[in-house]
Amino acid sequence: MADIRNRKQNGSQPALDDAQAHALQQYNDTEGHFSLVRNFRLADLITIMNGFCGVFSIFSSARYMLSNDKTYLWYALWFPLGGLLFDFFDGKVARWRQSSSLLGQELDSLADLISFGVAPALLAFTVGLRTQLDTVILTVFVCCGLARLARFNATVALVPKDEAGKSRYFEGLPIPSSLVIVGVLALWTYNDWIIGAQGVPLGTIVLWGAKGGNGELHKVSAIYAAWAAMMVSKTLRVPKI
Repeated sequence: MADIRNRKQNGSQPALDDAQAHALQQYNDTEGHFSLVRNFRLADLITIMNGFCGVFSIFSSARYMLSNDKTYLWYALWFPLGGLLFDFFDGKVARWRQSSSLLGQELDSLADLISFGVAPALLAFTVGLRTQLDTVILTVFVCCGLARLARFNATVALVPKDEAGKSRYFEGLPIPSSLVIVGVLALWTYNDWIIGAQGVPLGTIVLWGAKGGNGELHKVSAIYAAWAAMMVSKTLRVPKI
């Protein structure tokens, strides 16, 4: 285990602590079919349920666009909230069972990207933000969420800690904060402010070319652009509750 704990001390990766080294050694030592699954901890399974909620939201959005059945749109809006609940409980369970792991940290970031990055972006497209510039902004939103999660994993050890060892603040908006936008989309859905009904609020502007062309943009896409900027901000510090 000492070799694993001290791997790349002189390279780009820091040495692992005893708990991390022990968890990594377990994955290294386990062979055979389903060895990865056998090494999952309870917290890891809860994290995977977060990802399940995000993926189900994505497919529900697709089903709504195929069928125009609003029930599927409500599924798509509600499942990211389920993802948030699983995201909250996986950390609680990991601390309760004292079973945090490197795999769990990576799973958490990947699940968050699906539930709070990709799913909210597709929801925006589903309700009506479908111009070429809209999709560019939504893509940037997802990529900023990805960059924010990667930065968190790489720099969390540098953030000041409290007496309990928890980070005092987040650098930039945490990606689960995108559920605020999902709440806004739910309000639009309730009021029929979506494509195929009354249309997205505030309408569009044409930055170049003709209406309906590549230069058209929904004004409310600015919400996603601003959120993307706040997620990757280094100067914005959100106190951790």
